[in-house]
Amino acid sequence: MNSRVKWDRIFLLGGALGLAVLQAVSAGQAAAQKGTTRDPAAYQAKLEKEVRHVLLLLPYYSVFDNLAFKVDGDRVTLLGQVVRPSTKSEAAAAVKKIEGVASVDNQIEVLPASPMDDRLRRAVYRAIYSNAMLERYALQSVPPIHIIVKGGRVTLEGVVDSEADKNVAYIMASGVAGVFSVTNNLRVVK
Repeated sequence: MNSRVKWDRIFLLGGALGLAVLQAVSAGQAAAQKGTTRDPAAYQAKLEKEVRHVLLLLPYYSVFDNLAFKVDGDRVTLLGQVVRPSTKSEAAAAVKKIEGVASVDNQIEVLPASPMDDRLRRAVYRAIYSNAMLERYALQSVPPIHIIVKGGRVTLEGVVDSEADKNVAYIMASGVAGVFSVTNNLRVVK
C-alpha cells in the first residue's frame, strides 16, 4: 500500500471521528438546553426527595427530634424541633449543599434543656416501643414515631400503619407519670 493511500485513510478516519465527536457534543448541548426548561413539579419532587434523604442521614437525628421542611422553588424552609442545637445547624448546612437549593430558612426550634423533659422522653419511649403492638416500629434506624417533649407536654409526630397503632401510641404516652398533655399528630400511611 502506498503512503498516499495510507494517509487518505487516516484523514478519512480522523474526519469521521471528528464528525462523531461534534454530533455527540451537539446532542449533549441539546440535552442541557432541555434541562433548563425542566418540569417544575418534577424538579420540586426531586428536590424534596433529596432534602428528606439528607435530613434522615444527620448524625444526631433521633426519635426525640422532629424535622420537617417546605420546598418552594429553590428555597427550602426547615421546620420542627430538635434536642441538640448542633442538629439545627447541621440540618441547614446539609441542605445548603444540595444542588439546586439557593437559600435555606432555618426555623427549627431547639428544645430547652430540662432534666424533667429528658426523663419523660425516655419514659414515653419505653412505654410506646415496649408495647407489643408498636415494638416493630423500634426496629428501624430512626423509628417513625417521634416523641417531642417540651415543658412536660408530649407531641407525637411521624407515621404509623393503622389508626389502631396511632391510638395505642397516644394511650401509652398519656399513661406516663408526669406527662401534662399529649398531642397526637401521627399520620396513618398505608
